[in-house]
Amino acid sequence: MRIGELSERTGTPRRLLRYYEEQGLIAADRAPNGYREYDERFVDRVLQIRGLLDAGLPTRIIKQILPCLDKPRAIYFPDATPEMLATLRRERDRMTERIQCLARNRDAIGEYLDAVLEYNGVRTPAAPSPSDRTRNG
Repeated sequence: MRIGELSERTGTPRRLLRYYEEQGLIAADRAPNGYREYDERFVDRVLQIRGLLDAGLPTRIIKQILPCLDKPRAIYFPDATPEMLATLRRERDRMTERIQCLARNRDAIGEYLDAVLEYNGVRTPAAPSPSDRTRNG
């Protein structure tokens, strides 16, 4: 697919896709006319990159952990500096806290929605939260 389609499918501006390519996060083949051609797998890759950037990871760390997101995995241990490991621990812990906060907020919104619907006489079966589904098998 060309850069415009990748941009549209991922919601990522073309300028950022070119930046990701410059940083070695994605790679494009070149068509005979010089246009960039991206493989289908880069849709998920770009979404992963954006998620990691949103989580606060710098591109140099993202580049090092991207192989962990592929199957089969190719992890390069010599690249794991103490600074990188400390950054990854901090980011993992920060993500865990954010996930817990999001889960609490989701549950609170669900309770509020159920209460409003009940108050208005709308009876709908409450969908179990993902944590309930996990606990109940």
